[in-house]
Formats: sequence, C-alpha cells, structure tokens
Amino acid sequence: MSSRKFLVIVDDTAECELAILYACKRAAKTNASVVALCIAATSEFQHWLGVENLMREEAEEEAEEMLDRVLAKMAPKLPLEPERKVIIANRIEGIRQAISEDPSIMVLVLAAAQGSEGPGPLVSAIAGGQAGGYPVPITIVPGGLKEDEIDAIV
Repeated sequence: MSSRKFLVIVDDTAECELAILYACKRAAKTNASVVALCIAATSEFQHWLGVENLMREEAEEEAEEMLDRVLAKMAPKLPLEPERKVIIANRIEGIRQAISEDPSIMVLVLAAAQGSEGPGPLVSAIAGGQAGGYPVPITIVPGGLKEDEIDAIV
C-alpha cells in the first residue's frame, strides 16, 4: 500500500459520514489509505492541573467513543478501515497539527452540509479564507451526493 493518505474529520454532523465514504472509496481506488481524525476540544481551565488533566482524559475518551460509533456504523460501506487519530485542540489547529505530524497526508476531505444554513461550520471556516494556508489540497464533497454518485466519480 502506498504511503499517500486522505484525512477526514469525524464529528457528529450528518455530512461527516459522506466525507468518510468518499475518502475511503477514493483511497481504495488510488491505492491510498485514510486517517479518520476526531478533534476533542477542552476549555482552557488551568487553575488546577489535576482538573485540567481529567478534562483532557474525558475529552479524549469521548473522541475515541465517537470514532468507534461513527466508524462502526460506516464499516459495512467502507472498502478499507481508516486509521484512527485523536487530537486535543480546537478544530482548525487540530487539522493543521494532524497534517504536520503525518507528511503522508496528501488531501483533506470535507463534506458540505445541505440546507439554507450554509455548508457547515468546518467547511465555512476552512474555505472562507484559510484554504490557501493549508499545505495539502482540500476536497469538498457536495452534501447531496448519493453512494452511487460517489462510486461514479471516485
């Protein structure tokens, strides 16, 4: 298997599953792999180190559970099993950190939400002015794609 990887963000949004599906199918077709990243945010609570450590542990545990839940649900549709990664940070910095820590990540895959509220907060944040600052290409999957349509374009 090649060392080329697609990075996909796992969260509790509906579009997350579409991004995972696209990334895994594209990776399988191009002899690549997928990193499923869940970013756990903690508040900046630094008054007592013990409390901060406990909050970090809980955030990491919740992120691992989200990875378990989402990837188990998606497993029957995925042609390969993604590598799992958890980072404690804000979302934008977590994505940048994952890319900088793994030079084989070559593409960031996001999916846009459907509806009048816009493409979703992550796509809005990244595509709205920060896209040029990423060291890898960003693929944004339209939120309305069906699985057979993904198969046709990967």
